[in-house]
Amino acid sequence: MKQIFALLSFIFIAFYGFSQSDFNFELQKLLQQPQYRNAAIGIHVVDLANGSTLIEMNGDKLLIPASALKIITSATALEILGPDYCFKTHVGYTGKIADNNELNGDLVIIGGGDPTLGSVYFRNSALNDSFIQVWVNKIKASGVKKITGNIIMDGSAYDNEEIPPTWVWGDIGNYYGAGANAFTCFDNRFSITFRSPANAGEQTEIISVYPKTEGLKIENEVVASDINRDLAYVYGSPLSKNRVIRGTIPKNKNSFTIKASLFQPGELMAAELVRQLAAEGIFFSGKVEFEKINKSEVNTIYIYESPPLAEIVKVLNHESVNLFAEHLIKQIAFAKTGQGSREKGIELVKKFWQSHDIDTQNLFMEDGSGLSHFNAISPAQLTSVLTYMAQKSVNRDVFLNSLPIAGEGTLSGFDSGIFPGKTLRAKSGSMTRVRCYTGYLLTDSGKTIVFSFMFNHFSGTNSKLSKEIENFLCVLKKTIF
Repeated sequence: MKQIFALLSFIFIAFYGFSQSDFNFELQKLLQQPQYRNAAIGIHVVDLANGSTLIEMNGDKLLIPASALKIITSATALEILGPDYCFKTHVGYTGKIADNNELNGDLVIIGGGDPTLGSVYFRNSALNDSFIQVWVNKIKASGVKKITGNIIMDGSAYDNEEIPPTWVWGDIGNYYGAGANAFTCFDNRFSITFRSPANAGEQTEIISVYPKTEGLKIENEVVASDINRDLAYVYGSPLSKNRVIRGTIPKNKNSFTIKASLFQPGELMAAELVRQLAAEGIFFSGKVEFEKINKSEVNTIYIYESPPLAEIVKVLNHESVNLFAEHLIKQIAFAKTGQGSREKGIELVKKFWQSHDIDTQNLFMEDGSGLSHFNAISPAQLTSVLTYMAQKSVNRDVFLNSLPIAGEGTLSGFDSGIFPGKTLRAKSGSMTRVRCYTGYLLTDSGKTIVFSFMFNHFSGTNSKLSKEIENFLCVLKKTIF
């Protein structure tokens, strides 16, 4: 009778699931391929219900996470700030508004580090796309028709470090390398549109730049190419308005647009404010000054609030927006200390998880987005944070819903037929020779597992490795643990 039962059990596994040895077999096949033979690889898979380790390979090895680090940033922001937290921009004035509608004083804008102002990711927000017009309408409604003083832009909420010092030269000029600023607007990016000739190798022409930035100088070294994709890169310092663009764009294009990072966004915000004040008939002849102001002297006209943090975190994790992650790191510090600082924000992140019994002594964070190659975290640290968020956090549902599912966001390349509904929720991380995935997987047996796959220093393509990891997850989904 026991022999019959054992046979039936074997048949059940054979037809309805794989064993852990099947996963190990698939992994060994991968490791034998030349492009992965010398790679640094870490894997950690745990049972969410009891925290037991199911599969481990270098689980405590410190590896570069790329954007998988956003798991730490977004989870911590939700825990410390709360899902209903809003960034606030204050519009006000000093002095008095006279009976003749003259503001005998300064118009004041106090930046609150809101990363959603004019953001393409929040175009559906009722106020966001025309936020400056909203401000001007409020100023006009307060009775101001003439400003006798200056426009004061107070960006003291954040420190002066826009770009983390360990970001590489090849990233910071491009749209994904935009840094956090108290006056972030329009995703701190601008567009450059080219016209390319019919023959590969010939010089392209810049036909437009939007929005226009005073003093911007661009040296164009981009040529046409037979390759049908954007391979043009923008180089420039955050301390300068000079830019060099090198690389290629597809040949024979009447209009081809790339995106670059915009430094000193406060200048653009102020210029747009002045323009829209004039359009509404509000006269201003003073100067725009960037300085800290005594907030007790400011009379409030309007406080503009961002969408709640829950919505920002969902965009952050779905679209992997580096700028939003950098803002959250600084905003954590601002909320707790009154000064938005990357270093202080990272210190608070590490202290928070240490207080919840997750080892952060060997967690190396240089930013909030994962763009720095100096970041290092282990697969086990990632699964520990994910386990905490699913089991103990009051923000569990908000956090889980912020993660992409198969076929969406940064998991758009994963087959939603293999991982239907919310079977798979995960965050990816990708940069040159780095590919990581970490998240939750509901197996066919009904068990939820927490996983982290981290690959560094491999020689193959990211797209091929993504398919290999998708296969690993498919095997795990069918594995009987």
